[in-house]
Amino acid sequence: MGLMDGKKGLIVGVANERSYAYFIAESLLREGAECLFTHLPGDKMERRVRKACESLGVDDPWLRPLNAASDEELDSVFTDIESDHGRLDFIVHSIAFADKDWLKEGVFVSTPREVFTQACDISAYTFAAMADRAAPLMPDGGAMIAISYYGAEKAAPGYNVMGVAKSALESTTRYLATDLGPKNIRCNSISGGPFRTMSAMAVGGFGQIMDVVAERAPMRRNVEGREVGDAAVFLLSDLSTGVTGQVLYVDCGFSSIVM
Repeated sequence: MGLMDGKKGLIVGVANERSYAYFIAESLLREGAECLFTHLPGDKMERRVRKACESLGVDDPWLRPLNAASDEELDSVFTDIESDHGRLDFIVHSIAFADKDWLKEGVFVSTPREVFTQACDISAYTFAAMADRAAPLMPDGGAMIAISYYGAEKAAPGYNVMGVAKSALESTTRYLATDLGPKNIRCNSISGGPFRTMSAMAVGGFGQIMDVVAERAPMRRNVEGREVGDAAVFLLSDLSTGVTGQVLYVDCGFSSIVM
């Protein structure tokens, strides 16, 4: 018997077999959850996500295109979920975006307005937008999580506007928890350690960050994807029914030390 038996949810952000969303899906499926998926628009992205789903053992996934910057596409995805499944028990928000040209050391001060607002829109606002659409599909309660990073709290080399957006995401989590708590819907974030995803590799100081964590974290290593996946199971399962509005650090303890 799995911790997620009988639960059904949407995972947004599986890009390939190296994304945090992939490992979250793997852990959820192992515990008995039924997972629905989205992909960025385009045939190439659909093939990539479909291949990832197949490697998870999901041969015929519920899979829809989604540009999260579009309210119309968000409406379409959640309308399809309601039509095809009737309800949701959880959602996983694991998407973020910032123009890579502005993810370099020494350029944050000159970040253009449009780059700043786009990063906050895709990386933070979309969690609220999804929550708003998912909540009516959770009449008996549910759980939502987003994926953050320590650069939301402390300045990380080259993380720049993405750090600002992740700060907004963590604050969004707390306000969603406040609004949705009376409906028995819990909202939390996982602050995962640095991980070699496609988006992370765009950060100019990423290699330096990985090296510092491996050297100084209490566990003397970087986090593994499965560890974030298992933490997600905890936050989305009935084991955490009293936990909401929190940021759970899964980073081998790096966030707990001064230097």
